[in-house]
Amino acid sequence: MPELPDVAAYLRALETRIVGRPLEGVRVAGVSTLRTADPPLRELFGRTVRSLRRIGKRIAIGLDGDLWIVVHLMIAGRLHWRPAGTKLGGRRNLVAFDFPNGTLTLTEAGTKRRASLHVVRGTADLEAMDPGGIDVLSASLDAFRTALSRENRTLKRALTDPRIVDGIGNAYSDEILHAAHLSPIAQTSKLDDAQWQRLYEATQAMLRLWIDRLGAEAGEKFPERVTAFRPDMAVHGRYGLPCPVCGDPIQRIRYADNETNYCPMCQTGGKLLADRSLSRLLKSDWPRTLEDLEELKRK
Repeated sequence: MPELPDVAAYLRALETRIVGRPLEGVRVAGVSTLRTADPPLRELFGRTVRSLRRIGKRIAIGLDGDLWIVVHLMIAGRLHWRPAGTKLGGRRNLVAFDFPNGTLTLTEAGTKRRASLHVVRGTADLEAMDPGGIDVLSASLDAFRTALSRENRTLKRALTDPRIVDGIGNAYSDEILHAAHLSPIAQTSKLDDAQWQRLYEATQAMLRLWIDRLGAEAGEKFPERVTAFRPDMAVHGRYGLPCPVCGDPIQRIRYADNETNYCPMCQTGGKLLADRSLSRLLKSDWPRTLEDLEELKRK
């Protein structure tokens, strides 16, 4: 799922392409993608784009008359900038926004249609779509700590809950926790002052690093390589590969459609965290350290 740095890259590219230009039309091929009926799409036609906003992981496009287009890419949705009038062909192409200088398309890979398009009137309705998480880039340490410790949760859950933190998902939470040298299953109620300081600084540093990196990567082009798996990440998506800090193999916890990647040496004092699918199978034989894991592999 595109997260805060990815959405920031899209907004940067859209700023120079659509702000100050009229929206000539909207074509919807994926019927289930449009989630609102009032205001109708035709009311947008001919109105000029005046502003862009990020609402969590959503992209909000503001037009004349206080009308807003809100796009949520979910897991597999992506934006593309195409020549004006590009046709919507194929199952992946869901929506086209036509401008005089080009067409912005929304695509979604896979068979599940989760990406969404809303049209709302007024900033009150727009702000009602905000899950309520804090903006970590502008929050103070005290505000950050207060938000994450309001309920006792694991750090992984707290960082990825949009009602607590704005814009962080599976990928960047892994990177943040590795940079902070903290376990993904550490409880927010048990962190000491030094750990809170490390988590806060790592969150700010990682997000700013990737915002800058993705912006530099795209340059003046539209960002087409928006992905949660990047070779220069430290742990996310790197199961079994060496940690760039200590060299030990990255481990994972798998659950539902997600997995958490972490380095035992850097984050958990060398302890392996139980992976549900394997721990059910191995039960009491679950390896506790990397040495135990290697011994199990040799059997």
